[in-house]
Amino acid sequence: MGISTQEYQKLLENLSKTKNDFNMDNKQIIYGNPPSKSNCYKIISLNGHGSLAKTKALKQYENDFFIQCNKYRNANISGYFEFDIDVYYPSQRADLDNSLKVVLDCLQKVKAIDNDNKCVKIVANKFLDKANPRIEFIIKPIQ
Repeated sequence: MGISTQEYQKLLENLSKTKNDFNMDNKQIIYGNPPSKSNCYKIISLNGHGSLAKTKALKQYENDFFIQCNKYRNANISGYFEFDIDVYYPSQRADLDNSLKVVLDCLQKVKAIDNDNKCVKIVANKFLDKANPRIEFIIKPIQ
C-alpha cells in the first residue's frame, strides 16, 4: 500500500516549511568508513543450500555504528522523515549511493527509525578525509 498523491503533496509542503529547521545539536557523527552494500554479503552453504551471509567488514561496521549512535538510538521515528548525510571517505573510489543503504539499515538496527521506507528525502554529500573517514547525519521527522 503506497502513499496517496494528497499525502505526498502535504509531505512536500511540510518539507519546504521545515527545510532549514535542522537542529545542529542533533547531528550524529559515526567514525569509520561505511562499507558498500554491494560488497557486504558473501555466498555460503547452509545445509546444502546457498545462502547469503554478512561479511566481516559489514558486521564490524554495524557493531561500531551501534556503539557510537547515541543521539538517535531508540528514537523509534515511525513516521516520514528527511535524512541529511555527509559521508567522508578515505578515497574517491567509493560510491555515495552504495553506502546509504547500509547506513539506513544500521539506523533500523539501533531503533532510530522503524522502517527506511518512510524516508521521503535524502540529501547526501560526498567528501574526502583520508585521516578521519566518517558519516555525519541528521534525521528530521516530518510533521
